[in-house]
Amino acid sequence: MKIAVIGAGGIGGYFGGRLAAAGHEVGFVARGAHLEALRRDGLTVRSVNGDFTVAPARATDEPRELGAAEVVMLAVKTWQLEQATALLAPLMGSGTAVLTTQNGVEAPQQVADVVGREAVLPGLAKIFASIEEPGVIRHVGGPASLAFAEWDGSPSDRVERLRTALAEAGVAATVPESVWTELWAKFLFVVPFGGLGAVTDAPIGVLRSAPGTRRLLEDAMREIRDVGQALGVKLPGDIVESTMAFVDQQPPEGRSSLQRDLLSGRPSELDAWNGAVARLGSGAGVATPIHALLYDVLTVLASTRRAG
Repeated sequence: MKIAVIGAGGIGGYFGGRLAAAGHEVGFVARGAHLEALRRDGLTVRSVNGDFTVAPARATDEPRELGAAEVVMLAVKTWQLEQATALLAPLMGSGTAVLTTQNGVEAPQQVADVVGREAVLPGLAKIFASIEEPGVIRHVGGPASLAFAEWDGSPSDRVERLRTALAEAGVAATVPESVWTELWAKFLFVVPFGGLGAVTDAPIGVLRSAPGTRRLLEDAMREIRDVGQALGVKLPGDIVESTMAFVDQQPPEGRSSLQRDLLSGRPSELDAWNGAVARLGSGAGVATPIHALLYDVLTVLASTRRAG
């Protein structure tokens, strides 16, 4: 397959690298020192599943050099999405699929507003990976999986071809019965943990052990469950209990990307996480006091950290 990857960081670098190593025509859109290293040395992935290098790696900061692709993997963070979608036009051809991988539940619609709903494959990635140094991706764990589907869940040749390509490249790729349920289930886990972790500067082990923050985690999950259900998302009846059981299985020192970004003064996905819960809840007539409070407090924290 011919695949373009916008954002060659942890997600794009790992999954795009696996596809390139398996012989697919993969082009990476990157910039800065990372782009220079990809052009000079290729892409190296240091992974718990085995290291590999793709050299040469086809990388550019100009999407026109890649041309139309069968699949475009959007592997940027939510706050980079507007800039990334502006790069899509020269990569789009007849039947091109745009795969979203962002945390949160609003990215598919944001991309659909640019390229049309029929072009979008809503998806989610489960992996712990990041740029270790220019040209090098470090994968430290997680399922290293991708899940995606057509917007309406209907079967399609392009979904099956992508799933097969990923599977043959050694990636756990699934086509869930409801990708929206999967997106909201991940949202229900990462957002309460991310927001509470950022406001307390505590790891997940502390959040789940202290009675007060454990109750806040559960109540924040219930707010997301109620918003999702109000919007027509079918979530399991025991989604809060099963998610808390998953929380209890995580390494106690775990911290979210939102927590790390906010406390370091970097741009974050706050608006797409706790902000989205409050915004979507307001539109659906569902009260979300915990997420509204977290969003307001963390907005102030973000501004003071950037100013400092």
